[in-house]
Amino acid sequence: MTQPLQGRTALVTGAAGAIGLAVVRLLIERGATVACVVRRPPAEPLPDGALVLHADVSREAEVQAAVAEAVRRAGPIDILVNNAGIEGPQAPIGDYGTADFMRVLEVNVLGVFLGLKSVMPAMIARGSGAIVNLSSIAGVRGSAMMSGYVASKHAVLGLTRSAALEAAPHGVRVNAVLPGFIESRMLSDIATRLGAEAAGLATRVPEGRLGQPEDVARAVAFLASDEARYMNGAALTIDGALTVGL
Repeated sequence: MTQPLQGRTALVTGAAGAIGLAVVRLLIERGATVACVVRRPPAEPLPDGALVLHADVSREAEVQAAVAEAVRRAGPIDILVNNAGIEGPQAPIGDYGTADFMRVLEVNVLGVFLGLKSVMPAMIARGSGAIVNLSSIAGVRGSAMMSGYVASKHAVLGLTRSAALEAAPHGVRVNAVLPGFIESRMLSDIATRLGAEAAGLATRVPEGRLGQPEDVARAVAFLASDEARYMNGAALTIDGALTVGL
């Protein structure tokens, strides 16, 4: 099947980022109608046919309005990709600003919660739907100087598992994807702030290379499709074998 998502409507948050944009492109390629939620105008144009909606995922009223507009313009949401996220500062816990910490949790955790809250009940009522939450390998391991990001990505896995248990009896699937070192603006910024270069991180990966946003997008598209119909509450790691040897 070249278009396994034909006839389905997807909502993708954080659609202007490297991974979000790759997800949007692949879902459209596979036949879905995609509503893209962005907080500010994207740096590069989104694919033709994508619906662009503006919202801060940490603001409940804005999320609800974006979901309502997506449903009005494209029909009921069959696929939700909670991708929006920020890395926050890199600093020791003693120097980590409390406001900075809370902002990371607002976007990365509350944003996922509000996405679930705004979309999952309608999926449950219809008896079908697929949700993919973006966690990270930081959701299963620690990292010095990044307490806000690490805490938030652990929390995304907890939300995923709780939501899967609530949704599974009603024909709705909720899974998570855990990217490793993916070539992106975020990885480059984190590496720079920690006094390194993103390209140098490739030497820590057993495959010897950084992942590409498209690698993550393929995993998201798989989990959104019927090919993953018996996967629920799973955490799919996309990291070139980085974490299994630690």
